[in-house]
Amino acid sequence: MYLMGSSHCVRNKHAVGRRLPRQTDQQMGDGFGDRARIAETQAQPAVPDCSLDPPGRVLRLPCDSPIGRVPLPISWDSSLGLGKRMQSHHWKRREFITLLGGAAAWPIGARAQQGGMRRVGVLMNLAADNSDGQTRIAALSRALKELGWIEGRNLQIDIRWGVDDADLSRRQAAELLAGTPDILFATSTGNLDALRRATRTSPIVFAGVSDPVGSGMVASLARPGGNITGFALPEYGFSVKWLELLKEIAPRVTRVVVLSGVGSTPGIGQLAALQAVGPSMRVELKPLVVGDASEIEATIGTYSGSANGGLIITTGTILQANRALIVSLAARQGLPVVYPFRAYVSAGGLLSYGVDNADLFRRAASYVDRILKGEKPADLPVQAPTKYELVINLKTAKALGLEVPPSVLARADEVIE
Repeated sequence: MYLMGSSHCVRNKHAVGRRLPRQTDQQMGDGFGDRARIAETQAQPAVPDCSLDPPGRVLRLPCDSPIGRVPLPISWDSSLGLGKRMQSHHWKRREFITLLGGAAAWPIGARAQQGGMRRVGVLMNLAADNSDGQTRIAALSRALKELGWIEGRNLQIDIRWGVDDADLSRRQAAELLAGTPDILFATSTGNLDALRRATRTSPIVFAGVSDPVGSGMVASLARPGGNITGFALPEYGFSVKWLELLKEIAPRVTRVVVLSGVGSTPGIGQLAALQAVGPSMRVELKPLVVGDASEIEATIGTYSGSANGGLIITTGTILQANRALIVSLAARQGLPVVYPFRAYVSAGGLLSYGVDNADLFRRAASYVDRILKGEKPADLPVQAPTKYELVINLKTAKALGLEVPPSVLARADEVIE
């Protein structure tokens, strides 16, 4: 159903299939011409399928057009054929041009949403069988559905899965672009950079990227410029919370290994923030960088066997992809460990404090929606996280001989028993 205005119409989705009541002259307003002439126009029945009325009556514009059903008295001469000639004795030429001009200015994205399939290309930094990655994609899909974008009906989501690898990311970025997507979606700085290098025109939305300004992805948070915007991870100073929590839950810890993945920019920034506060907290920090599962196993086994030792896992794709191995090694070594994401604790880890990544994906859906409807990434500011979560595994704490302080339990968003 379409509600009439003087220059445009608004669709009311809750009234689809119902007819508008006949408008009186007062309801129609002065924009539809001379009252006497309108009164002389032959009365018209509603036409549900928006087809033409019989010859000699009123031509109704298509109901799926931006103009909608406009009950204007346009005479139709059936002998001339559709599109060859329209005669309007009762409608002013200026009003006709104005109305068509309004249709042309109707947002491109809104017209496209009504007709045709829109395509979103997603470049993930996790394997297809990674439960955390599946949870994030499900959150994105649900949020888009709530906004009217339904897979298989008016939306197609093409996903490329894989742990951050520069060559793989470049190939996958090219594959996604070959599918002519309407918008691209990226996770991790590496994947975002691969898409940025592949195109400077296709709009890109990211979720879960650290320091997008420092890495050169956007010009600024408030005015990203270019074709990229999205939802970032917190600033590096946030990592200080990990050391504070480790000291609260394991007060005797004095030596802490800080584990980062090779090429992980966030890991470097988070380590720097931790090193700035380590001396004041009487903790010796040992930064270690790993590139694969074998290095993770060798590193944790070699450096974490000392008394009063602990471990902090920074954000990074290599570490996320090997979370089950890290959790298993930590349990074997009897190490208290603080992790950046819930997925580690769900796998048996001790404690995590960080951003709710699924929430970032849910929020990012709003930018996908707005861009598909015609807005530009350059005009959408980069957003910071708004939802953090503290998750504690009491079963793991008990196995390590740790008693979680009531003050920490009181702050927890989830306690696994």
